[in-house]
Amino acid sequence: QVQFVESGGGLVQPGGSLRLSCATSGIIFSIYSMDWYRQAPGKQRELVASISSGGSTDYADSVKGRFTISRDNAKDMVYLQMNSLKPEDTAIYYCHTKVIRNYWGQGTQVTVSS
Repeated sequence: QVQFVESGGGLVQPGGSLRLSCATSGIIFSIYSMDWYRQAPGKQRELVASISSGGSTDYADSVKGRFTISRDNAKDMVYLQMNSLKPEDTAIYYCHTKVIRNYWGQGTQVTVSS
């Protein structure tokens, strides 16, 4: 059974940092690309960052230079380091991969507010 569990969200002031983690199970983690998506209230879910099985990364323009995605294949974990957070980063953040079908975690809430 494939399972993704996100953690690390919370309330942070503008300019602050958070590190999200996604623990995975049920897949051969090392061979799949992994993504972080987010969904803000009233908006569509959007791709934030991706990391390939080989470690190549890609980012949405809105987070380039502020967010860093990484993975630990030994621990079957994927991370999202978020720096210089802005109120517009407020959203539920989801871990994702596609193995024939899409798999999602339950999400972790990030709120950026003073």
